[in-house]
Order: sequence, then structure tokens, then C-alpha cells
Amino acid sequence: MRIVSLVPSLTEAVAVGAPGLLVGATDWCVHPAGLDVARIGGTKNPDVAAVIRLRPDLVIANEEENREPDLAALRAAGVEVLVTEVRGLEQAFQELARVLVDGCGVPRPRWLDEAAEAWERVVPLAAPPAVVPIWRRPWMVLGRDTFAGDLLARLGVPQLYADHAERYPRVPLDELRGAAGMVVLPDEPYRFTADDGPEAFPGLPAALVSGRHLTWYGPSLVEAPAVLGAALRAALR
Repeated sequence: MRIVSLVPSLTEAVAVGAPGLLVGATDWCVHPAGLDVARIGGTKNPDVAAVIRLRPDLVIANEEENREPDLAALRAAGVEVLVTEVRGLEQAFQELARVLVDGCGVPRPRWLDEAAEAWERVVPLAAPPAVVPIWRRPWMVLGRDTFAGDLLARLGVPQLYADHAERYPRVPLDELRGAAGMVVLPDEPYRFTADDGPEAFPGLPAALVSGRHLTWYGPSLVEAPAVLGAALRAALR
């Protein structure tokens, strides 16, 4: 088969779970390192014509990360498109199996079961309610019904805006400071660092975490509980 992926998480999953099938991926598909496939633009602005020229048997996409007009244009050109939806960990496992086994026609990879086993072994922390910014200028945080929020809940970090009407609400900084018991700062989509983020929340424990392990659904899920757990525990000491 010839596969084009429009989602970094799924690119890594296919590259590891179904090696040799990928022929195209977005510019943001940086894992695994050294992936040698055609680049077809971004997740929000793929070069549809370039995708079609690759003659894929299947394009894999995500309902949140990709735009429906682009997917409709691919379908109109006769390209089969598999669209995933991931709002939580269990759904991620189901969708990864659908992509790899049903979509790519390969056996269920061992790392998928290893990831499930790693998350079953998680011992939740006793963390205070946290805000999880994903952007600044303006400040945006995780809200309801998000994959990253589900991972944090499983790790024992209650998310302050988990019941917000929006999935990624804009919240004034003063409100964030006044309500949170800690702040979790991933390095993507906004690249929060030790020098860019914690200073906005003086006096609060600040956990700098790997955005790939918090927001990607793929092979990184195997080590995500340990990686994220270590960063969260360090902030709470």
C-alpha cells in the first residue's frame, strides 16, 4: 500500500507499526527522526495536488487537526480518506488499531499493547487543580473533552477547566492565576520553556512537560506515563 499521513501522531504510528508504507507526510511530521518521505505542506494547509500526485491508496487524517475542505477535495479526486477522532486514551487505542490493522492491513503492533499496559499501571498523583495553557498572547487552555486532559486526569491531575463549554477556551491571565493550584506547561503547540511561561504564574508549582507525550497518540504512549509522571512529581516536590 501507499499511505499519506496528514497527522504527526499517525505518521509516527504508521512509520513504526507499518514500516515502508508511508510515501507522504506533513512538514510537521518530525518523528521518527530521519523519515524519508515526500512532504506535502502543513496539517491545516496541505498541498492537495501534491498528495494526489503521490497516488496514495489511503490518506489518514484527524477531524480536529485537518480541514474538511481539504479532505473533501481528496475524496472528490477518488482518494480514500480515513478520518480519526481522538478525545481520550481509550479512543486513541481504538483509532490506532483501526488505522494500522484495518487501514494499513498490518498485524496489531506490540507497542500498542505495551502502551495500554503502561497506562494500566499508573498510580495517580494527589495533585491540586491545574490549568494547562496551550498558547499565550492570548492565553488559551485545555477545556473539556480533550485527549491531553484525559491523560492528565489518569495521572491524577484534575484539570480546572475540564467542564468548560469550549474545548480550548481563552481565559484572562488574572483568572488563571487566581483559580489554579498548579500550572502544566507543554512545549507544543506553544513552546513553553523554563524562561517563557512559569514567570506568569508566580508562586504556583509549574510542570514543564513534553508536548509529544501529552498530546500525541502513537508509540510515545508507551513511555508517556513515566515521562509525564516524572515532570509532574518534580513540580510538586
